[in-house]
Amino acid sequence: MLRHGSRFLSRATTMRWRRPFSTNLAADAPVDSNFLESWRKAIPNVEPPKTPSAFMATRPETPSSIPSKLTVNFVLPYSSELSGKEVDMVIIPATTGQMGVLPGHVATIAELKPGVLSVHEGNDVSKYFVSGGFAFVHANSFADIIAIEAVPLDRVDPNLVQKGLTEFTQKLSTASTDVEKAEAQIGVDVHSALNAALTG
Repeated sequence: MLRHGSRFLSRATTMRWRRPFSTNLAADAPVDSNFLESWRKAIPNVEPPKTPSAFMATRPETPSSIPSKLTVNFVLPYSSELSGKEVDMVIIPATTGQMGVLPGHVATIAELKPGVLSVHEGNDVSKYFVSGGFAFVHANSFADIIAIEAVPLDRVDPNLVQKGLTEFTQKLSTASTDVEKAEAQIGVDVHSALNAALTG
């Protein structure tokens, strides 16, 4: 078995990638002409079904060179904080750790944890505290950040944060059911992250 290993390794290194990467695919969805022709023969007076991609706008092509700016959309359920804003960098509080996103970043989906989202534009830095959500980084230097709640960090009252942390810590120590413990733990996590954002 081992004596054939070198043959398999040499074959693996000489094989070519036959399937294009997702960033190299055509922006328009291909139309299956055989399906449409068969549909029209079988049911001539009913329009063929449309897939969800038929209702979506074509995605912008991936640029051949890395753009100088990252285009950010930062959306909340009740408002849009940033819409098509061109920035230098965004630092996202992902569950895997702080993630810096620059123009040309590899396509990524990241879950957000309670923490500080920093938007860097030249020397200006806007900081928001987000409670959770998702970030979608696209290969064409676009980033869509969807948060459940967000507030500019300079609008957070440190005294209320300390008070909330004390209350939720006390609730966690006196919780008797699993639901009460989970709710108290979420409160402790969010207030601890807020406290760390304000003091650090």
